Amino acid sequence: MATQSPFSWAAQALPDLAAQMAKHFSTSFHPPEWVVDESVNRLVLFLNHVLTSEPEAMARLARQKGQRIELIWERVHLQLTPTPAGLLERGRFEGFDLRLIVNETSAFSLFSTLARGDKPKVRIEGDVQLAAEVNWLIDHVRWDAEEDLARLIGDAPAHTLAQAAHQAMAALRSFVAKRPGTELHTGGPA
Repeated sequence: MATQSPFSWAAQALPDLAAQMAKHFSTSFHPPEWVVDESVNRLVLFLNHVLTSEPEAMARLARQKGQRIELIWERVHLQLTPTPAGLLERGRFEGFDLRLIVNETSAFSLFSTLARGDKPKVRIEGDVQLAAEVNWLIDHVRWDAEEDLARLIGDAPAHTLAQAAHQAMAALRSFVAKRPGTELHTGGPA
């Protein structure tokens, strides 16, 4: 006679409880404004660091100098302007030439989408040519973390850490793909 463990409910209830807690936390927690502001500044510095490794990206951005790009997700409003040097500058402006509104409502949902390697759903308003340039940047510019890490600790340790990070990302993608209600998109038609 098979007996059921008194803790079998935990195996079923805990994943749902964790998902509910993550959703509640992501909708109720709001960091202080200065934290958001400094995080955005660091994000712009990081984007410029990545752009400097890609001359074609910088040339494309330089052609768009002075354009006003606005990215909106939840409470985060990021306004950027390409510079004549082909980098991004944080702006504060009225109006826009291109507005990208991320439709994902929760941080968990957004990070799940990114962990699968998918692009989040975005509503685009404004200049079609500028939108095409931004899309090219998203599709073609990648951060070479291993190269940056090698400058700090050497090639061999950086390679080892990069391999560990790739394995961790593969495990995360696998975990997200197995979650109920998520589908793994492989880049083909959905």
